[in-house]
Amino acid sequence: MESIALLIAASLNAGTLLAIASLGLLINEKAGIVNLGAEGMMLCAALAGFATVVHTGSTTLGFAAGMAAGALLAAIFGGLVIWLNTNQYATGLALSLFGGGFSAFAGAGYVQEKLPEQTSHAIPLLGDIPLIGPALFRHHPMVYVCVGLVLFLIWFLYRTRAGLVLRSVGESPESSHALGYPVRRIRLLAVMAGGALCGLAGAYVSTVYTPLWVEGMIAGKGWIALALTTFATWRPARVLLGAYLFGGVTMLQFHLQGMGVNVPSQFLTMMPYLATIVVLVLISRNPTWIRINMPSSIGKPFYPGA
Repeated sequence: MESIALLIAASLNAGTLLAIASLGLLINEKAGIVNLGAEGMMLCAALAGFATVVHTGSTTLGFAAGMAAGALLAAIFGGLVIWLNTNQYATGLALSLFGGGFSAFAGAGYVQEKLPEQTSHAIPLLGDIPLIGPALFRHHPMVYVCVGLVLFLIWFLYRTRAGLVLRSVGESPESSHALGYPVRRIRLLAVMAGGALCGLAGAYVSTVYTPLWVEGMIAGKGWIALALTTFATWRPARVLLGAYLFGGVTMLQFHLQGMGVNVPSQFLTMMPYLATIVVLVLISRNPTWIRINMPSSIGKPFYPGA
C-alpha cells in the first residue's frame, strides 16, 4: 500500500510539469499559433529559475524568473510568426534548438551548484491520513496550483467574453478582424501567456521536481507536452488527465526497476515516449474527431490586409 501511495504521489508530481506546459501550449493553439519551441523555452526557463534560486534562495523568485524567460522567448517567437509571417513550424524548431544550445552554454557554471534544503509541504491533518495523505496531501503547492489553473482556464475559455474572443481568433481570424478585434495583439498576448506557463513548468523542473541543473534536463518533456494538447483535443480538463497518465507511465519505470523487474532499463526509459506515439496513432485513426475539436486556423498565418 505504501508503494502504491508513493507511485500516485510521484505520478501527480511528474504530471504537474507536463500539465502546466501543455496548458500554455493549449492557449497558444486556441489562438491559432503552433509553438514547437516548448523544449527550448523550458530549458532556458529551467536555467533562469535555478540560477535565481541559487542567488536569492527564493523559489518564488525562481518561478517568476522562469516565467519571464519563457514569456520573453515566446514574445520573440510571436514577433517573428505574427508580424513577419515566418513559418510557425520552422521558427518553433529554431527556438527549440536555440534554447537547448543557449541553456547548455549559459548554464555550464551552475552544474555543481546546490539549492537550499526544501521544507515539507504536507497539509496538516490531511497529510497524516494513511495512504491518502502521502498520495495526495504532501505535495508542493504548485501541484494544487496546477489544478486551480485548469479550473480557471475552463472558466476563462468557455464562460468569459475574453475567452470567446480568444477562441474566435483561433477559429476565424478574418472574421474577428472584421469585427474590429486586434487579432495580432491577441495572438501575441496568447503566445506570451503560453510561454510564461512553459517557463513556469521549466522552472518547476529545476527547482522542485529535480532540484539541480544539468544540460538537457527537460529530456523531451516539451515534446510530450505538445503531444498532450492533441491527445486532450484542446480541452483543459483532458490535458490534466492526460498529464497524470503520462506522469504515471514515466514513474512506473522507476518503480518497476526498484521492484527488481528483469527488463532492460533502456526499454523502461522508452515507455513514456512509446506511450506518446501509441496515443497519437490511436487518435489519428479518427481524423474527423480531431477536425471537429481542433481550432480551424491553427498554424495558419493571418494577413490583415488580405
